[in-house]
Amino acid sequence: MNQRPQVYVTRLIPEAGLTMIRDRCDARVWEEELPPPKDVILEQVSDCEGLLCLLSEDVDGEVMDAGDLRVISQFAVGVDNIDLEAATQRGIPVGHTPGVLTDATADLTFALLMAAARRIPEAIDKVRSGEWRTWEPRGLLGADVWQATLGIVGLGRIGTAVARRARGFEMDILYNDPNRSIEVEEELGIVYASLDTLLERADFVTVHTPLVDETRHLIDRAALQRMKPTAVLVNAARGGIVETDALVEALEEGWIAQAALDVTDPEPLPADHPLVGMANCIVVPHIGSATTTARNRMAEMAAENLLAGLAGRTLPYCANPQVYESETR
Repeated sequence: MNQRPQVYVTRLIPEAGLTMIRDRCDARVWEEELPPPKDVILEQVSDCEGLLCLLSEDVDGEVMDAGDLRVISQFAVGVDNIDLEAATQRGIPVGHTPGVLTDATADLTFALLMAAARRIPEAIDKVRSGEWRTWEPRGLLGADVWQATLGIVGLGRIGTAVARRARGFEMDILYNDPNRSIEVEEELGIVYASLDTLLERADFVTVHTPLVDETRHLIDRAALQRMKPTAVLVNAARGGIVETDALVEALEEGWIAQAALDVTDPEPLPADHPLVGMANCIVVPHIGSATTTARNRMAEMAAENLLAGLAGRTLPYCANPQVYESETR
């Protein structure tokens, strides 16, 4: 009799984690490039005790009720695609992968900031198109990063890591977060500010909040109009934090100078979307955690969560710890 638990993995993840799962479970893995349709997920989890999913999957009560799930493990830090309340009500712990991608995402945030400031994509296009004919005294003039003012929206792990990098450029750093961090203020010499003040004063604004009801469209039309016309907006958190139509208008009308996006709403953006074709907007395909080290560790953490849940142990990285206090468990 086969005693190995049945699990469904909605995408190929790095072997560092996939091997751990296959060694202990009967795993069915969706190997296509695009995410599995919901009807496929519903069918595949019908006899499963575990589900390992990505941000691209909508894991709601219907999915949870389709099988006999004992654990859901997310290959990501954020879990806004998973109905945590529904999972908790059903006694299903949800795992995620916090902390491991902090430095990779902070690096990418600063890479986008620098690329926008110095107009790197435009410069590359000029070379590739054959338009580079001579050194130009007034060509492709960008913005100084050195000793500029940085505004950080959301001072969690990634926001703090970005602040550490900004100190190397002697930037003046403002931050806004629902919770003040006096310790980080003293360590890094950063200053708490209201969101309006931050937007009005910052030369660069980077976004690092989670996507919840309170932060959806936090950077909306009014917020963008508060920013300097020379400012650069960088979003490496979640696309829904920035109101897409308002950002298009802001870039077209010159409310801000540039934007650099690792995440979008919708995601992915269609190739013919206005933001994709704008010279003053950089869009990359959600690569914040895309380093070998970070993705391997994410895969291991996702596997550790999955296997712990299947064994009836507390998940090492649980997004809904209240599930262990729930009367439904």
